[in-house]
Amino acid sequence: MIVRLMGEGQLDVAAADLSALNTLDAELEKAIEADDETAFRAALHALLENVRKVGQPLPADSLAPSELILPPADAHIDEVRSMLGDEGLIPD
Repeated sequence: MIVRLMGEGQLDVAAADLSALNTLDAELEKAIEADDETAFRAALHALLENVRKVGQPLPADSLAPSELILPPADAHIDEVRSMLGDEGLIPD
């Protein structure tokens, strides 16, 4: 899956890593639903760090379409709330 980290570029994330990302995504959703800024910030950073850790960066000139777009680390809780779909940021 090609993931775009807003402001950072694209990474190729293996299907085998999506389960762990979905768990982190669920934590992020829970924090947003509770309107808990502290938990939101921690969950967003954990999700982004995990994507950076497991993803393989694509070349800057890559034209591959992103299947998933994640917000920047400094995104506001309301920005991320507006990005959530029925399945969170990362579809199952």
